[in-house]
Amino acid sequence: MRFHVPVIYLYALTGKIMGRPSFFLLADDDEDDRQFFLEALRSIDPGIECITAKNGKEALTLLQNDFFAAPDFVFLDLNMPMMNGIKCLEEIKKIPALAELRVVLYSTTSEKEFEEQSKKAGAYAFFVKPTRTTELADYLRRLVFS
Repeated sequence: MRFHVPVIYLYALTGKIMGRPSFFLLADDDEDDRQFFLEALRSIDPGIECITAKNGKEALTLLQNDFFAAPDFVFLDLNMPMMNGIKCLEEIKKIPALAELRVVLYSTTSEKEFEEQSKKAGAYAFFVKPTRTTELADYLRRLVFS
């Protein structure tokens, strides 16, 4: 006898659908940039779930909420009010249950020092925000699904 486990139930247990990354957290203080990011994700796979936060402090609160499964990836804008991306990443790394999360930082600034700071803090990756949705989608596809 075979059992059918609903996809939503599997997602609630694992945070994944069919083993593919499917649950992300995005923290960015700019509403337009959040929408831009979500459009890029939808163009890759409409089944991807992404919760959003307006700053690093809000992102940390969401990550520490036991209601959510740990996201497959966390994307943090480098420059945000209340708590910037680097500080948020440092706080994430201090929490044993979150320390292994794949955290990606990004910025509109292409200065090498920000990339170096991100890597030093433990970022999985750093990228400069592209200006076109297709460019962002291509980058995310390579990062997440390769």
